[in-house]
Amino acid sequence: MTQKIAIVTGAARGIGLATTRLFLRESWQVAMVDRDEDALLEAASELTGVLPIVADVAKPDAVRNAIQQVSDHFGRLDALVNNAGVADFGPIEETDFARWRRVMDTNIDGVFLMSQAATPALKETQGAIVNIASISGLRASTLRVAYGTSKAAVIHLTKQQAAELGEYGIRANCVCPGPVRTKLAMAVHTPDIIAAYHDAIPLNRYGTEEEIGEVIVFLCSEKASYVTGQIVASDGGFESTGVGLPSLRGQS
Repeated sequence: MTQKIAIVTGAARGIGLATTRLFLRESWQVAMVDRDEDALLEAASELTGVLPIVADVAKPDAVRNAIQQVSDHFGRLDALVNNAGVADFGPIEETDFARWRRVMDTNIDGVFLMSQAATPALKETQGAIVNIASISGLRASTLRVAYGTSKAAVIHLTKQQAAELGEYGIRANCVCPGPVRTKLAMAVHTPDIIAAYHDAIPLNRYGTEEEIGEVIVFLCSEKASYVTGQIVASDGGFESTGVGLPSLRGQS
């Protein structure tokens, strides 16, 4: 059986790195794409079966070069995971156009550029695209005007990809992570914020990077061969709930 190849963007850390490791566990090989050269090379040095590619997914020339490197090195492509993203939080009044564009460049333009460049190779294998959005693309929240809007755009782009690329056998799905227990999140989330998230999440905890990665790898696999155009919230039930959960718990 021919070994399968995935591209994972934003692969130097977090969900991207966890997803890379899970692909390797399933005997895939992975092209790890990230613009942070030092972090990428350090992460890749500890893994076998990976090709690190330093590239900014918001730059068309860099994207074309990255796809060419994958083609030259592996000769095929079975899955593209568009995970690279910029997290930027601030009030609408303080989000100037430069700040807005910085988020959009990576979070939506990068997904569009990578997907378009990878489509010819994915046609040959009837491969899969998995875009990583966010729970912030499904429900509004404070301080997320650029971030949340960019992720909502990723959700709709996924549906467009599924509608248009399905005739080639290419599947496109989207994963929307909820609060994830990353080192960065735990460093910046105060006890009050952590408690508020726990109150709002039916499973009463943050998720892990590996839990998100498991969903991504599943959607790229043959086990999901008839799944396309779907938006999967991997969020402990966060998106499904409204007010009242803490009070309900207090009665039990």
